[in-house]
Amino acid sequence: MTQTPPPFLAACTGQPVPYTPVWFMRQAGRSLPEYRAKRGSGSILEAIRQPELAAELTLQPVRRYGVDAAVLFSDIVVPVTGFGVDVAPGTGPVVEQPFRAARDLDRLRPEPTPYVEETVRILARELAVPLIGFAGGPFTLASYLVEGRPSQAHTRTKALMWSEPDLWAALMDRLATITLASLRAQVGAGAAAVQVFESWGGALSPGDYRSSVLPALARVLEGLGDLGVPRIVFGVNTGELLGTFARAGADVVGVDWRVPLDVAGARVGPGKALQGNLDPASCLAPWPVLERSARAVLASAPATGHVFNLGHGVLPETDPVQLERLVELVHEATAR
Repeated sequence: MTQTPPPFLAACTGQPVPYTPVWFMRQAGRSLPEYRAKRGSGSILEAIRQPELAAELTLQPVRRYGVDAAVLFSDIVVPVTGFGVDVAPGTGPVVEQPFRAARDLDRLRPEPTPYVEETVRILARELAVPLIGFAGGPFTLASYLVEGRPSQAHTRTKALMWSEPDLWAALMDRLATITLASLRAQVGAGAAAVQVFESWGGALSPGDYRSSVLPALARVLEGLGDLGVPRIVFGVNTGELLGTFARAGADVVGVDWRVPLDVAGARVGPGKALQGNLDPASCLAPWPVLERSARAVLASAPATGHVFNLGHGVLPETDPVQLERLVELVHEATAR
């Protein structure tokens, strides 16, 4: 007898579901008081390197919210920490010696992360819902390595891409290799789906993304094809790239709040699932406002192949009770 997949995995593959599944980007994070108590004030990278702690931080929101998938407690820079990347509190990823020239490729090599795989193995044993592993998209990782810190304009990154296309192509190829290795290791340890966070891909024009980044993203997604797990791609302000993500090989395309889901569906095309796309700021509004916003998302969503999520990560100041009620609302409003 064929076993019915969990709602999250069923929705990712366009199968019937008993209700629309829900998870939240950055659900294992700063909005939960139990998270802050458990993690303390130390470095996030140090917490990630402790499998038992990282597993507990992954489990906390599943217990609290009743979501349909867990997302691994980790960070997109973990596979490139050997390049000298750290995560500065209140700032984000910072690089002591940013990527500037061909010689820097020698410093950029796959970083063994046995602690991540051990965290995944723990969670695969303890979770009752699927676990989502993740990694950074090629442009997003490159932007941190080249800029040396978070950037709004990504000027150094674009300048490198435009002025030294051969070096840029080599950087994309190296990052694709690193990302693919990380995701395959996570799936091998027990992750049931993966998400590529091409968070800052929307900083590029569609033409630049297709010519200079898409081949690397497609290589990552193609390299996961034999594993049989859903492949999600998400970026912020990437409304003009939704179809590109689909053509790259994504099974599920994440949508931020700027594009209604029915419009996104037309851009993505048939045979793909959608994920999203409630504005995270609406979770800070009174419940009637949040409820109305959530119902509007559901009204624009496809009948099958939809995973409810925020259009970006949970904001730190979000009241966890709001998210608890939101999960209940989505489940109840979409019960088949």
